[in-house]
Amino acid sequence: MHLSEARHAFVTGGASGLGLGIVEAMVRRGLSVTIADIDAETLDRVVARQGGKVRGIVLDTRDRQGWQKAKAEAEAAFGPVDVLVNNAGIAPNGREFADMDPDSFDRILAINLVGIANGVFTFAAAMRERGKGHIVNTSSQAGLTASVPGVGAYAVAKFGVTALSEGLRQEMAPHGVGVTVLCPGYVTTNLAENTLKVGGEIRQYAGTMPESDITPHDVGEMVAAAIESDEAVVVTHKHVWRSMEPRLGAIRAACDLRDSMA
Repeated sequence: MHLSEARHAFVTGGASGLGLGIVEAMVRRGLSVTIADIDAETLDRVVARQGGKVRGIVLDTRDRQGWQKAKAEAEAAFGPVDVLVNNAGIAPNGREFADMDPDSFDRILAINLVGIANGVFTFAAAMRERGKGHIVNTSSQAGLTASVPGVGAYAVAKFGVTALSEGLRQEMAPHGVGVTVLCPGYVTTNLAENTLKVGGEIRQYAGTMPESDITPHDVGEMVAAAIESDEAVVVTHKHVWRSMEPRLGAIRAACDLRDSMA
């Protein structure tokens, strides 16, 4: 959908980082924006800075009743949501599966996967009924290929977001609703700080973070362009395919082996 046709965007995790970059991209295109975030103090500062076309709602995306309340409040103020951006998430815990606290695993999946599904459960049916809208779900490059040790639980959640988005796109396309999965690489944000605020853990994991000059502003512009051209997938960094080749090559080899057998 062209964003000139949209009136209202709802962005989770929108008070900082990638979410704020997306919020600002929507504001630049004239949309009213509801920012949903668990961090009330930061949310208040952002809303005050953005002005009258932006409202804030404190929301823990794990809270399904909270989602229903947020939807009612947002749409009472700005009308039906045309663009839903499920972006709220926390960082990897840095632990290998064999050493992981199950509670940490559950927290990562609850926020990074189930929280996004809750947004879909809340808004998708109404978009389908209206025959209009676009949903963006934030996955990760880790949702395209398993990466370094210590990111495993995060990758499980993000692979789930990718699968959810691909399935949802097929379901919604006949009804005029677009779906995009955002798979960002490393962008400098306050994700670690936000992770600690919800009781998550941050540990150093094997490997080093790549250098990147991609900013939240850049990602916001990429998302806006993807909505308007109905892109299925957005990657934010170069050379992502190269990192996927070992995994996809192994799958291709397994399929070729089976096909070669009588």
